[in-house]
Amino acid sequence: MDFGSIFGNTASYLFSPTTIAYALAATGLAVHFGYTGLLNFGMAAFMAIGGYGYAISILTFGFPWWLGVLVGITGGALFALLLGIPTLRLRADYLAIATIAAAEVVRLMFVTELFKDWTNSAGGLSGYHQSFRDANPFPPGTYGFGPWTYNANDLWVRVFGLLTLALTILVVWALMRSPWGRVLKGIREDEDAVRSLGKNVFAYKMQALVVGGVIGALGGIVFVLPSAVIPGSYSTSLTFFLWTILLLGGAATVFGPTLGAVLFWVVFAFLGALLPAMATAGYLPMTSAQADVVRYILIGIVLMLIVVFRPQGILGNKREMTFVK
Repeated sequence: MDFGSIFGNTASYLFSPTTIAYALAATGLAVHFGYTGLLNFGMAAFMAIGGYGYAISILTFGFPWWLGVLVGITGGALFALLLGIPTLRLRADYLAIATIAAAEVVRLMFVTELFKDWTNSAGGLSGYHQSFRDANPFPPGTYGFGPWTYNANDLWVRVFGLLTLALTILVVWALMRSPWGRVLKGIREDEDAVRSLGKNVFAYKMQALVVGGVIGALGGIVFVLPSAVIPGSYSTSLTFFLWTILLLGGAATVFGPTLGAVLFWVVFAFLGALLPAMATAGYLPMTSAQADVVRYILIGIVLMLIVVFRPQGILGNKREMTFVK
């Protein structure tokens, strides 16, 4: 087995756009669930709206990339409003059902033939990169070393994603230390008590849903920056990966989603390279394709173990997790 290739592929995920995008989306999910207690299983929809909004605004309307970003996050905010008005008064389990259904509706809308002129249906979207690349501040060339060697465009995507993630973490940190953030934590613990103090719980939940949705849409934009918008990427598995990342790092933490995203994708990439190689070499009694599926089984087992033995996550505080009381 080529361990150099296996470890190189694994290390490349430390700064990959996928890792950064999932860290952003998981941070938005932390605002929803970790700080407000909203059981949102529809974050895939926010990422899809961000990615499609960005790509469509550039391809169809000729917007510059920065305006495409604004369109994507505005779409995330509007979807949060449309989703929140009929659902935020639901109990947690019913809210989970409603949000996962809404995410599937959004995904199917993007692949339907009705909107093919804008979304290209199941074919997805590509060819929207030039405006973003024209803003690249790095001269042409090769940067980095080892598995972290990038051309100018790849480096620009990663730098933009990391700066966006850093700014998002700073904003969430500041919000959760503010009186607004303390009200959200109060709603998570006992919304009836917060309501008795004269606070409009529905309005605060809506605001949290919008803030988290905008962050999720940003994650969706970073997700599609290096390649293309692929509708198959926004299946329910994306949402469950985000929940695994959130619970791994710590739901009610600022840095937990980022740590969870890095650990998740490093381990996921390592298993994705190691297990098929072991099967090909005859160390596992299965084909390489079957071995690749095993990593999904292992990730599911890890998620169950986290919920049972460490529900607060690596950086979390158990006292802040309402579902472990």
